[in-house]
Amino acid sequence: MIEFVNGLRAAGVRISIAESQDAFNAAGVMGLASQTDFRSSLRTTLIKEVQDQPIFDQLFPLYFGNDEPPMLNINQELSPEEQKMLQQALRALLEQLRRQTEQNERQQGQQGQSPWRRDQQLTGDMLNNLMQLLQSLLQGQNLPQEKLEQMGEQSGLQQARRPYEQRAAAREMLRQLGMQLLQQLLQQLPDMLKQLGMSQQAIDQLMQDMEANRDALAEQIGRYVGNQIARQRTEEYLRQREEGADLMHRPFDRLNEHEAKQLRDDLKRLVAQLRSRAALRRKRAQNGTLDAKRTLRANLRYGGVPLDLKFKSRHLKPKLVLICDMSTSMRPVVSFFLRIIYELQDQVSSTHSFGFVGDLGNITEDFAEHTPDEALEIVLDRPDLQPGYYSTDLGNSLNTLMMEFPATIDHRTTVIFVGDGRNNFRDPRLDLMQQIQRRSKRIIWLNPEHPGEWGHGDSDMPKYLPFAAAVHCVSNLAELTAAIDKLLTG
Repeated sequence: MIEFVNGLRAAGVRISIAESQDAFNAAGVMGLASQTDFRSSLRTTLIKEVQDQPIFDQLFPLYFGNDEPPMLNINQELSPEEQKMLQQALRALLEQLRRQTEQNERQQGQQGQSPWRRDQQLTGDMLNNLMQLLQSLLQGQNLPQEKLEQMGEQSGLQQARRPYEQRAAAREMLRQLGMQLLQQLLQQLPDMLKQLGMSQQAIDQLMQDMEANRDALAEQIGRYVGNQIARQRTEEYLRQREEGADLMHRPFDRLNEHEAKQLRDDLKRLVAQLRSRAALRRKRAQNGTLDAKRTLRANLRYGGVPLDLKFKSRHLKPKLVLICDMSTSMRPVVSFFLRIIYELQDQVSSTHSFGFVGDLGNITEDFAEHTPDEALEIVLDRPDLQPGYYSTDLGNSLNTLMMEFPATIDHRTTVIFVGDGRNNFRDPRLDLMQQIQRRSKRIIWLNPEHPGEWGHGDSDMPKYLPFAAAVHCVSNLAELTAAIDKLLTG
């Protein structure tokens, strides 16, 4: 229960010490005999806000399991004759797979195939994993903890933190387990059993039981992955708390609404500091640097004596074009970024702002006609900028930018991308990025993801890197304000 409370806190749920004690007292009164009553007692005492209920529902089964029935022992459900037919069919199918494995290995040895090609072919390890998986399915046995830990380590689960990483780790563990081969085997098994004389009714029941056990194993892996990630996030949360990490250094995706509001309240102080530093830099550089040629020409009337000094003027106020990813994972970062930029408009020559999900939307006028807070509410509610399921398309958005708004970018413009570079495997349109690079003064990219995550899954970030003059990691407000401070230097 202590780990569960810490897990809720790490996920952004506010829980006081008194509320934790209430949860223990309620569990003591309600007892542990009924999981439904136990779950209700924890939810009643720990959850106060409606938006926190999905977090509770997600984490509870990861720590305390659920009421799902155990796996079936299929062998006990079959008659002796049916068991013989099943074993005979499985031996035949496994023998086919074994011969295919040997043939693949011979071809690899003779042809020297690439590692990529070898990964696509059936190997001896995969066949052994399949045989172990079949044994678990037929005997109705869950995977042992040691097996889960081994597969988790091989799938990189220790480094997973975000939802897409959780899904990727679960998929890799299922692949290691042999689920893909199992699906192929289950498709061939009914015909083989029918040829051996098993009744259609027995075949249907057998397939139903095997698929139920398969789904139960997949659920076990999914729950294990979720549990590990939840515990890793909890450990990170406790470590940050012990080290005295303040909210400025708390990752955006770890902030609950109360903490986010507290940071928004502190923005005026941060903006004042940024404005003071920018003004000081501009004051120091008002005169610019000495222009030797103009000074010599201006002082010819004094016989070359430099009585009238001339200086090169400097454009310290930057001209900005902002291109912001409005997908769900990016909204906290974008919200803070736009608030700060538009509070600092007196330090900027001009700003054109765009948001995108599936396509580009011009949000410049929204901020021109309203205060930053009011404009953000309007922008976040705009129908054309609502996040969807795998709908982000930066390539298409770049096309709209260059077709409809090319005049916003010239040789004095700094183009700032705020996004994670994830494009759902769509065309990244690198040709358009090259055009933007040529037309603009420079491209700056603000990305909340750690560089170690770039290039994995649908991340196109490594493809965009050559076009950027600078890339800043902005996973928290401290990093974001530091990046904006650098931008204001022009």
